[in-house]
This record gives sequence, C-alpha cells and structure tokens, in this order.
Amino acid sequence: MLDGEAAFDLAFSWFVRFAVARGLRGGSVAPLPFDGGTVILFEIVGPAKEFGGEDDARRSHADRGLRLQRDFRALVVVPRVLGVFVVLLLGGCRRRGGERETRGTDPGKTPQNLHTLASSVWQLAVHIVRLALRAGNPFSDNNLMTTTAVSSPVTCTSAMLSAVDTDLLVVPWFEGEGPGAVPELDRSTSGEVARALASKEFAARPYDLFITSVTDRGWRPRRVALIGAGRRAVFGSDLARKFATAVGLNARQRWIERVAFVLRADAAGATPLNELAQAVAEGLTLSEFDAGSYKTDDPPPARPPAWTVAVSGATDDEFARASEAVARGRLLGECSNLARELANEPGNTLTPREFARRSEALAIEGGISVEILDEEQIARLGMGLLLGVARGSSEPPRVIVFRHNPPGAPAGPMLGLVGKGITFDTGGISIKAAEGMERMKDDMAGGAAVACAMRAIGLLKAPIRVVGVVPATENMPGSRALKPGDVLKSASGKTVEVINTDAEGRLVLGDGLWYARQLGATHLVDVATLTGAAVVALGKITSGLFGSQGWVDQVERVANRAGDRVWPLPLFDEYRDQIKSEIADFTNTGGRAAGSITAAMFLKEFTGGLPWAHLDIAGTAWADEAKPYLPKGPSGVAVRTLAELAFTSHDWKSEDKS
Repeated sequence: MLDGEAAFDLAFSWFVRFAVARGLRGGSVAPLPFDGGTVILFEIVGPAKEFGGEDDARRSHADRGLRLQRDFRALVVVPRVLGVFVVLLLGGCRRRGGERETRGTDPGKTPQNLHTLASSVWQLAVHIVRLALRAGNPFSDNNLMTTTAVSSPVTCTSAMLSAVDTDLLVVPWFEGEGPGAVPELDRSTSGEVARALASKEFAARPYDLFITSVTDRGWRPRRVALIGAGRRAVFGSDLARKFATAVGLNARQRWIERVAFVLRADAAGATPLNELAQAVAEGLTLSEFDAGSYKTDDPPPARPPAWTVAVSGATDDEFARASEAVARGRLLGECSNLARELANEPGNTLTPREFARRSEALAIEGGISVEILDEEQIARLGMGLLLGVARGSSEPPRVIVFRHNPPGAPAGPMLGLVGKGITFDTGGISIKAAEGMERMKDDMAGGAAVACAMRAIGLLKAPIRVVGVVPATENMPGSRALKPGDVLKSASGKTVEVINTDAEGRLVLGDGLWYARQLGATHLVDVATLTGAAVVALGKITSGLFGSQGWVDQVERVANRAGDRVWPLPLFDEYRDQIKSEIADFTNTGGRAAGSITAAMFLKEFTGGLPWAHLDIAGTAWADEAKPYLPKGPSGVAVRTLAELAFTSHDWKSEDKS
C-alpha cells in the first residue's frame, strides 16, 4: 500500500468467511487485513476446522512462508501486484457471469463452484505475488538491518616520530614525567609540552588529553597529542587498550583522518611489547563502533581514521612480533564490533531465524562450517527445554552449530562454546516490568560472542578443534507460553520444574551444553546475560565466573589478558539444595539468595562432569553510562576471551574437575 491510501478493498472477504465456516483444502490462500498499510497472506495448509484455535501448524510451517507479511510501498512491486489482481478479478467476474445460468438450474453446486474458483484464483495469485516480491525488493523488518562496524586500515611502523606520516601523533604520558621523557616532542612544538606540564594544564591523569600543533617543518605529523596514562607501575595491556579506544573516539569526534598511536618501548615494563601492540590495535578498532545505526536526522558520524601503531625504540625482532600482534588485534577488535552490532539490533529485526542467518554468514567468512537446526530437528533431538521456552512465540527456534576442524588437529582436546541466544526476553508469563524492557534485545549477547569468537578462531587458524552451540529463541507470553509449575524434559533426560519463566536462559543453555557434549567437546565454556543477581554482586564492571577448579583459573587468566574482567564465585554443593523440586529433578530457579550461583548450579547439571566454566555477563554486556573508553551501548564482552582460549590448549590440564 502507498502512504495515505486506504487498505485494499478486500473483495474476496467472502472467501475468508467461507474458509472459516466450511474449511478449505491445502494450497488455498486467504487475505487478512493487518493494518492500514499491510496485507498478510495466510496459506491454508489444511482444513480450517482442524486447527481448533491452536497455532501448532502455523509454527511448524513458519519457514514455508505461511505468514507472508509484506509492505507494498515499493513502487517496483505495487504495479505488478495490482495488475495481477485486476486480471484475476476480471477473469473471475467472467466466470461467475457464465455460471449464473448454471446456478439457476442447479443451486446445489454453488459452494463447489466458488470453492474451485477461489482455490485456483488465489493459488495463482500467491505464486505471482511471490515472484513479484522476489523480483523487486522483498520489504520486511529484516531489510532495515544495517552494518555499523566500519573498518579502516591499521598499519605498524618503526619510523622515527618525526617521520610518521599522520595528522595526529598520540603519545602516552605518565604522571610525574617531565618534558625530557620524550624530548623531541617538546622541541617540535616550540616548548608547548613543557609549558603544559609546568602549568598543570596537562597533569597526565588517566584519559587527560592535550593537543598542540607541530611547529617544526621537518616533522611530518601535523599535531601532537599527549594522552594521560596515570602511574607507570600499573600500565599494561588493559590500560593500553582503553587509552587507545579513548583516543580513537576523540579523534572521530574531531573528524581527524589519520591517527598514529605511539608505543614507547621504555614504557612497556613487564608487559611484552607485542601484547601492548595487540591491545592498542584492539582499542583503536573498538572505537569504530557506532550504536546509532538507525538515526536518520543526525548527520552521519565521521569515518574512522586510518590508524598507525608506531613502535618507538624497538629492535627488528620486537617490531616483527609487534606487526603480527597489530594484525591479530585488528581482527579481534573487528569481531568484537560485529558482536556489538548483533547485540544492538532491535528484536523486530533480529529474530531467531535472522540471528541464525547472520551468524552463519559471519562464521562462514572465517572458514567455519555452520549447521542450523530448525524446530523439527530440535524436536527430534529431544531439546524440551529450548522448545518449552519457544512455545510462547510465533517465531520458531533455531540452534546454530559452528565447527572448526583444522587439518591435522588432534582428536582432543575439543573446546565447546555455548552462548545464550534469546533475541528478545519479555520474561514470558512471569513478565518483566515495562521500564527498561527495551534493553532485552541484547539478551543474545552471549550467543553473539560465541558466533563472532568462532569467526575469529577460524580466521586466526586455531590449532585445536572447536565447536560452538547457540540455542536461539524469543521468550514471549503467547497463548501457548510456558507457565510456572510446568515440567519440561531436557535432551539429557533430566526433568525441570519451571518456577519462573523469566529464568529461561539457563533452560536453553542446558540443552545447548548437552549438545556440545554430544558433538565431542572435552572442555566447556558458556556465556550468557543470565542473572540480575550477578549485577547486584559485581556491578557493571566485572563478569561473574563459575565452574570447575583448574579450568576456571585458566579462563580467568585468558579473560584478564583479553580485557574482559571476571571474578570467580563459589559453587559449593550446598547451593544445590536451593533448586530441589518435589515433582522433578530440580527447579529452574533457587530464589533471590545467591541467585547467580544457583543459576550456575543449574547449568552444572548438564555438563556431564567435564571441565566447565560459566561467564555471567548480565552486567557487562551493555554500558548504561558512557566512559572515556566505552560509549553507551553494547560492549562486545567475551569475544576476545573465547577466541584467545582456543590458543591456550597447551596450558590445559586433563585433571581439571567439576
């Protein structure tokens, strides 16, 4: 429909009444008005009377296009569709005109004649409409999706500072340092660095920024910026990443086209120079993400600058390793931004099926093989927990399975990554409060982390086998939704009494962990925006870490290096008592006390005694307040941790126990 027009005159509304009253054979199509500008075509897949008010058939046939909602605003489609209907109407009128004489002599044949006419006309119409929509642009919510992760080149150079070809040369500066720390900077700016330090205009506190012009005509950089790095003793890769991100965000606000970040070899301390170089490349890349992808009134954001990492005072060997690290950091930063892009998508665009489609495309680009299980395959596997959560939504669930099998990789160990993929969480029947519910579009951040980590694992060519599992669905309060008191049977055979339908993430992860084990995983990590209790305990800075002794220590070390702060929490056996059930094996929630711990205890039931770690990223997946190094919006947490973990198998211990 065109804007301002009335809805189609549904001349075939009699057909809909006939379908409901008499039933129709398969293949017929009925139009139903949805709103003033849209028509939904429902294809009849069986006699109407067999549906009995249930939506099972609609759900099971969702992928066959039974709900063909299309917005007929596209000029390329509208003329074709209207032309088809005019022809069919005229043809139908001629047929009905010729049938009037027959009706007068044999009125008993009228229903059958109408049935035949309606069936043939509408079967032909729906096929032509489908072809027209395919030939034009098939308008739907998913066509609104945009790509916000914009990449710019990142190079590494060992040139002298005066020879770095850039618009802004950024140098970290520590508290207490005088102009003699990098004397050539003060000379090139005609003493401006010394003046700013002496006047306390620049005190080198973390994230302080001082920018001045270069007056020495022999220098290629046009301006110099000092970024406050705080105390030298605490400087490391985590702070280097944050400072680089802060610099990148500031440079974009100033529309600077070329930026070089200087790594001072004298400032590396105990941190290897290549680790600092990787962190800086990650940080500069993270600054490229823009959360306002759907804004139309604001001017477009500045394109990210061309980045350079300048390694000052490094040996040839150090520079070679730093160059490789910059490329690695660039890739990990890009994958983190892709996860942020997925988590930022509205729930009406990123449905489970669309999530699966996009995840597949991202992973395949990294050389990862992907399999997407539909609702029928999920049912054959017996994933009753996932199917139970999915019952309340008209969107069918999906399980996204990623496999990385490098040539020559040993049979074990195999890393299994499992991510929560709830594309929107209303809480179900135990519905959430309206305030803040819009944020529940990011309840698939764990699944996004797994998908994008698998992409990085493939591109970086991890030496071991890795499998990823993302169970994806919506948690909605539909007429068939899960209810408190319901009992579900998991794929592992364990039964669960549902106490709170808003504790759905652990349900889908339970089936996901089981499936990762079936695929051969020997070490498990799951990541999820799981509990508000984790936010209460650790705030918005740190993710909760739970799991097996030994294996949790390994995950913690990798996470700290990757810049994903985690903190281990206990899993004492006594916490198991809080999820006991009188009717089933256990409940899906243990109450308010130790809520994040009892959620982890629930997941532990599905690990089969394998080394396992659980990351609760409920507080860290989304930034509610802007920081110098992180704007409001999705953070991309856990992507780098999961990817880097696949390169540490030489440190894994077979004796890690649950």
